[in-house]
Amino acid sequence: MRLKLQWFSVVNVLLLLIVALATLYPFIYMLAVSFSSMEYVLQNKVSIWPKGFNLKVYEYVLRDERIWMGYKNTLIYTTLGTLLSLIVTAMGAYALSRRILVFKKFFLMMIVFTMLFSGGMIPTFLVVRDLGFMNTIWAMIIPGLVSTWNLIIMRTFFQGIPYELIESGKIDGLNELGIFARIVMPLSKSVLATIGLFYAVGIWNNFFSALLYLRMESLFPLQVFLRNIVLAGQYQDGAVMGGADGEMLIDEPLKFATILVSTLPIIMVYPFIQQYFVKGVLIGSVKG
Repeated sequence: MRLKLQWFSVVNVLLLLIVALATLYPFIYMLAVSFSSMEYVLQNKVSIWPKGFNLKVYEYVLRDERIWMGYKNTLIYTTLGTLLSLIVTAMGAYALSRRILVFKKFFLMMIVFTMLFSGGMIPTFLVVRDLGFMNTIWAMIIPGLVSTWNLIIMRTFFQGIPYELIESGKIDGLNELGIFARIVMPLSKSVLATIGLFYAVGIWNNFFSALLYLRMESLFPLQVFLRNIVLAGQYQDGAVMGGADGEMLIDEPLKFATILVSTLPIIMVYPFIQQYFVKGVLIGSVKG
């Protein structure tokens, strides 16, 4: 039995290492190409380590005003959207977790129904247009304000909070809002951090809503500019371009540098909430 367990551990570790390497390789390759000299990139001699280290591509990317405009808009959308989504999701999940909620099963069935069926893109567009959200920051926030899956996870988490704590709050004279704000929320840091990360990553990577609802370039998020650069080749419409000092800049390193510049900030958030991540997901998904 011990031998079987040891073999299982070895195979498990090897499989996880393969998955980790397969996941990391694209980032490592993009880093290597973006930091390499153009002559080595042209000769296709770059694999996982930069050759002829230089920062010309990043200097060119960071001089692009669209990148900074996109950063500003994306930070606004992500910060405001995540905050509002957490507030609304937490309030809805707390209400659904309470035993005294009238028509609780009906509301829960209606919410779960939206996981299986949705109005579709055109009806959603018409609703956003008729609400007057076109060409506003609310078009990037309100349509995706609440995720049904995140709502159910948070509801399940709230159901695991001992009912005695709720009763003690009532004895102290707190109403439902006071219990929610003073007892439930301070005990829910792990699930709030986890759900907050889900919302933040979703909003950060959201470019489809911008394509549908935004027409002004000054409101475009970073991902729209990234899409235009990577797919449409909007860096001077050429595969080979001249840098500020006459050095040749190639389209591929520019695209990789742009992808990394737009991706790394949201990746750097994860280590700060890693301690809450597994706990929040497991507690919010195991209990019934």
